[in-house]
Amino acid sequence: MSLKKASLLILIILVIDQVSKIYIKTNFMLGEEVDVLGWFRILFVENDGMAWGAKIPGAYGKILLTSFRIVAIFFIGYWLWDSVRKKAPKILIISISLILAGAIGNIIDSVFYGVIFDSSLGQIATLFAEEPYGELLKGKVVDMLYFPLYNDTLPNWIPFWGGERFVFFEPVFNIADTAISTGFGLLLVFNKKAFPKK
Repeated sequence: MSLKKASLLILIILVIDQVSKIYIKTNFMLGEEVDVLGWFRILFVENDGMAWGAKIPGAYGKILLTSFRIVAIFFIGYWLWDSVRKKAPKILIISISLILAGAIGNIIDSVFYGVIFDSSLGQIATLFAEEPYGELLKGKVVDMLYFPLYNDTLPNWIPFWGGERFVFFEPVFNIADTAISTGFGLLLVFNKKAFPKK
């Protein structure tokens, strides 16, 4: 697979990711939810950019996380370039492209959203707002895809958790997260094809 085709794949994912996030930011208030199919909902949430809403403590935690992710993008980009140069298997190049596209998509939120949007709390955000909600490198990542496949009270006969409310699948994510997860998933499933032994 050529670098041109890999770049096109990355660009397509980035456009879909950013268009969906900007649409959500400019049409939904934080916490607003739309039921699409019952088991699939659009739910607008924001996070500081780590999995499961985790945070790095301290005043510079967010800047440290964003800076680390920017450096990681350069390493992933080099990995992609080197793989194309060495004519690596197509599945490896596609996987790296997906991971890189997702990483860049979430980095855009972290780097720029704090200075181009105002707050979404209790209002619909404005793009290129006069009073943005944050600073450069301190933006929040926009998530909106929610798949509560099971959302009910567990039967009482189940040990430990019986009678408690249970939601599966609870995380809310975005297109960039989907691209990263798909890229890693392809590497796991097609490991032997992606990394053939010489």
